[in-house]
Amino acid sequence: MSLPKPKPGILDISVYVGGESEVPGVDRVIKLASNEGALGPSTKAMEAYIQETETLHRYPEGSAKKLRDALANAYGLDASRIVCGSGSDELLDMLTRAYAGVGDEVMHTEHGFLMYPISAKGVGATPIAVPENNLYADVDALIKRAGKNTKILFLANPNNPTGTYLPDSEIRRLREGLPQHVLLVIDAAYAEYVSCTDYSSGSKLVDECDNVVMTRTFSKIFALGGLRLGWAYCPSAVADVINRLRGPFNVTSPALAAGLAALNDVAFTDEVRNYTEKWFDWTKQQMIILGLEVPSQVGNFLLVRFPPTGKSAKVTNEFLKSRGLIVRGMDSYGLPDCLRITIGREDEMRALVDSLKEFLDQ
Repeated sequence: MSLPKPKPGILDISVYVGGESEVPGVDRVIKLASNEGALGPSTKAMEAYIQETETLHRYPEGSAKKLRDALANAYGLDASRIVCGSGSDELLDMLTRAYAGVGDEVMHTEHGFLMYPISAKGVGATPIAVPENNLYADVDALIKRAGKNTKILFLANPNNPTGTYLPDSEIRRLREGLPQHVLLVIDAAYAEYVSCTDYSSGSKLVDECDNVVMTRTFSKIFALGGLRLGWAYCPSAVADVINRLRGPFNVTSPALAAGLAALNDVAFTDEVRNYTEKWFDWTKQQMIILGLEVPSQVGNFLLVRFPPTGKSAKVTNEFLKSRGLIVRGMDSYGLPDCLRITIGREDEMRALVDSLKEFLDQ
């Protein structure tokens, strides 16, 4: 008897595993593994979410018009070219479904987000990991590797988990060097944390080109990861394609309401940004004092490199877990000598540093 068989590539996918949330036998757990917002969501966002419970029997407004209009106003964009999704993951997946398939290649950088190869394999395309240059995306290597079968290049900028970024000038050089048939998708999930004057989220390049898309999320600085809300800014033709693919009610009413309230609470967002920058700098300096290498430049997390033997990343991770401190091992990203540490609340960061000092001084 012949049983149903999945399409080529699907069984090659390694299931994505998120950061841990619990440690058996430990009462107080400090989770610094998933790059979640340190201060939680805006109280206005929570109030908007609760208010939606009165109308949960109604379908959402399918086009997300209010949120798209607010995003357009906040960032100076064309609302008709914004598409909202159930997290930016859904948008990345729909872009892959729309523009790649069997026999095609989907490029990403060596230590890029794990969802890129997963999306590629899900449509039978071949994911191509292009080596980085000292944990930075290598523009020349990406241009050289792109060919006639390359359909999409996913580029996280800033990149997770490295915390490095390319300036606007390099992103533009990349676009100019790629074949015109390659769709450049700039994943700017951490854009709100970047204040460097040479950085651009990519929205201006979308306005200038017909083959660039920018994706964003409400999971990071807005701390709405549990609601799954993201958005993409696209050329008109790409937005049309994605709207044809997405489900008619792919974003829930509570997510739309909370997202709109969070976006409008500018004062809270500024507070989160300033807080995160302060404790990013403090924690990075403490790691350096401990003799650890920290390549991260921006974001709400730090990539920390440990010695290959002795008090290695794996051994350190186990010690931290025994103290109820959950950080993220980087084996699945090809960085087994590193841990990724989310910036949490002040008491959490101090507890982390104190535990590391104790362990490394033993």
